[in-house]
Amino acid sequence: MLGALALPALSANPASAASVPTTATAIPAVSCHNLPPLPYAVHAKAVTIRSKASAKSTALGVLYKSHKFSVAKKSGNWLYITDKTTGVKGWVSGTYVYRDVRMCLD
Repeated sequence: MLGALALPALSANPASAASVPTTATAIPAVSCHNLPPLPYAVHAKAVTIRSKASAKSTALGVLYKSHKFSVAKKSGNWLYITDKTTGVKGWVSGTYVYRDVRMCLD
């Protein structure tokens, strides 16, 4: 009786192993680590543009999700941006303005 239980289990393994393609033949390996970083984006409805890299500094304007902007430099968790929609330059918190993370499925 023990031999009858082991026989179906042994015969099923070679058939399923033969039908599984290897990674090298199925999909060519392309690394996404060589791709450029994703652009900065606003991850809140609006972010206050400040005169200094501090939450207590003077507010100069508001950066909305729909605005176009560029990042010139970074200091700690603060980004110095130019809001191309309004022309305002200043600091925004990196908590709300950051790059999305690229998913690499290697």
